[in-house]
Amino acid sequence: MTHALYVAAAYGISAIAIVAMIAWSLLDQRARKAELAELEASGVRRRSERAREDKT
Repeated sequence: MTHALYVAAAYGISAIAIVAMIAWSLLDQRARKAELAELEASGVRRRSERAREDKT
């Protein structure tokens, strides 16, 4: 008997885990962008914008 089933299962589980992490990252990015847009709409500014304004 070969180890083909074990190797295929390992690759399959790894692929599922990688796809899940990518999906989670994209969903989290969307949530953070929405949160940032909400904060900016309420008047909260980024510290980096303030630093750029001070330089000019």
